Amino acid sequence: METGQEYATGEHQRPMPSEAELAEMSRDEKVRLGTELDDVELVEYRDKWPLKGTRAERRAERAVAAWFSLAGLSALAFIGVFIFWPWRYENPLVDPRGHFIYSLYNPLIGFFLGLSILAVGIGVILYSKKFLPHEVAVQQRHDGHGSTETDRQTATALLADSGERSGIARRSMIKRTAGFGAGAFGLGTGVLVLGGMVKNPWAETGADSLLHTGWMKTNGEKVYLRRNTGDPHDVSLVRPQDLAPNSFETVFPFRESERHNEEALLHALRRSDNPVMLIRLSPGAAPVERKGQEDFNYGDYYAYSKICTHLGCPASLYEAETGRLLCPCHQSQFDVANSYAKPVFGPATRSLPQLPIAVDEEGYFVARHDFIEPIGPAYWERNS
Repeated sequence: METGQEYATGEHQRPMPSEAELAEMSRDEKVRLGTELDDVELVEYRDKWPLKGTRAERRAERAVAAWFSLAGLSALAFIGVFIFWPWRYENPLVDPRGHFIYSLYNPLIGFFLGLSILAVGIGVILYSKKFLPHEVAVQQRHDGHGSTETDRQTATALLADSGERSGIARRSMIKRTAGFGAGAFGLGTGVLVLGGMVKNPWAETGADSLLHTGWMKTNGEKVYLRRNTGDPHDVSLVRPQDLAPNSFETVFPFRESERHNEEALLHALRRSDNPVMLIRLSPGAAPVERKGQEDFNYGDYYAYSKICTHLGCPASLYEAETGRLLCPCHQSQFDVANSYAKPVFGPATRSLPQLPIAVDEEGYFVARHDFIEPIGPAYWERNS
C-alpha cells in the first residue's frame, strides 16, 4: 500500500494505515476504521438481548428454529409427494377412491412447496426482528472510487462483526434448522426443475411410452381416423369425400374393440398426443416430402400432429390461401402446401410429425402405423 495517503473524518485529516499496521489491527479497530472511511456515524447500535440466556431469548430462538424446521419438513414432504404420490389419472366412475387420491397430487405439491417458501421467509424475517442489533447510522454522500486493501479488509471486518453481533455464531439451534430448511428447500427446487427430465424415454416401449401415441397399433388392430362430435359415444369415422379441397379436420384414433368401452372412447379424445390435423390440399399440390416419408400421404390428403413443436400448443389454424398451419400461442407457422409442415416463421424449429394414412376397403381413413418420431417439443433424442 502506498504511504502518505490520508482520509477525512469530520474536520480532520488522518493518515491511511500501512499494510503492516492493518495486519496488527484487531477486528474492532478495523470496524471503526471502516465506518470512518465510509463517513458513517453510528448514532445507535443497540443489542436486542443485552442480557444473554434469558427465557425470552430462548423462546425467540425456538420460534425461529421452528419456522426453519417447518420449511425443511415441508420441502421433504414436497419431494416425497412429487416422486411417490400416485399421479396417473383414475376414472372416478371406476375407482372413486383412486381418483380422489390422484386429484390431490397437484394441490399437495403446491401446498408443501409454498409452505416451505413461506416458512423460510418468515424464519429469516423473524430472526432479523428478534436478533439483529437495532442500528441507526448516518452516512455522508461521497464519490465512489476503487477498493483499496484497506477498503477490503475493513469491509470484511464489518461483515464479520455484523455476524457476531447478530448472535448467529452461538445459536446452534437456529444454524442447524436454517441449514436444514434452506438445504431441503434447495433440494426440493432442484427436484422440481429436474423432475421432468428424470423419466428415461427409452425405458418403456408400449403405448404409454414417450416414443408412441394413441395411434400405435396393438395386436394388428385397425386404427381409424375419427372426428369429435362432442359426444364421446358417437363414433363418426372420416372418408375422403368428407373434406373439400383446401379444408381440414381434427381427428382422433378409434379401434373397433373400444366401441362399447366408455373410458377408452373418452381417453382417445382427451389424450394430449392424439390430436391430428387431416388436411386436403388443393388439386395438383406437390409439397416436398421428407426422406423416408414419401408415401405417408394419401393423394392430396396429409395428416400432421396438431401439437406444436415449440411448446406444445395446438397448431390448429389453417390458412388455405398460403397453405400454412398456424399456432396461435406464439405465432409459429408450418408450410404444408410446399413442404412437409416445415416451420417457416416463429419460434418453432422442427417440422410437425406426419402420420402415415391410407383408405381401407370400406372407404374410411386409417392410420398405417404410429408416428415415427416423438410429437410436440419431445426430448433431446429427437433428430428432426
